[in-house]
Amino acid sequence: MTNPRVKQLFEASPVILPSLLQCDFGNLEREVRQLEEDGCQGLHLDVMDGVFVPNISYGMPVVDAIRKLTDLPLDVHLMIQDPGKYAQAFSDAGADLLTFHVEAVDEIAPVLDNVRSLNMGTGLVLNPGTAIEAVTPFLNEIDVVLVMSVDAGFGGQAFNPVALDKLKALRAIKPDLILEIDGGVNLETIGSCREAGADLFVVGSAIFRSSDYAAALDRLRLEVQRHDPHSS
Repeated sequence: MTNPRVKQLFEASPVILPSLLQCDFGNLEREVRQLEEDGCQGLHLDVMDGVFVPNISYGMPVVDAIRKLTDLPLDVHLMIQDPGKYAQAFSDAGADLLTFHVEAVDEIAPVLDNVRSLNMGTGLVLNPGTAIEAVTPFLNEIDVVLVMSVDAGFGGQAFNPVALDKLKALRAIKPDLILEIDGGVNLETIGSCREAGADLFVVGSAIFRSSDYAAALDRLRLEVQRHDPHSS
């Protein structure tokens, strides 16, 4: 891994990644600055196309705008059809880590090769209904597996504990793999995610519905620390 921001992110793990889909886009610069001041170590950006998932979020212009605001690592999660077609554009926009769904492509290897060639961290994403066998052939070629604990692109879902089983299984297969979890991660679920092996935690409403982002992040970090399998 040669991308310095991705290296920085991984070395800092465990890390909480605020999901900017939940932020106040009318005050995007203020939101990013506040997260930086509150000690945020990276940002998670969800890109939805209305095809692979039913919702539409944002694309390259917003990633580019955020890149201009911050030097924090940008973790870009593509919930789109044909992600390889847009890898160059997201690299140009400033993405550092690019993850895409195994369910969205017929041939995974060429897309991984494309992303790697652009000096971005590479990751594969699993929806709750997809078995880990979909990613195991590629574990030596990727930097991260993002395990979804809700189905991508649908709001209002409860945390699916099948994600914990997947984290444990992947950790057993490749102990040094960076594991990320997204969907319903909050004070009640983040500890179990850490115990199961997660390194990166995508958190939305548990941060952005709080009037005090710093306090929300501190509470989440404390839960991660309390459940850290590596702590004495």
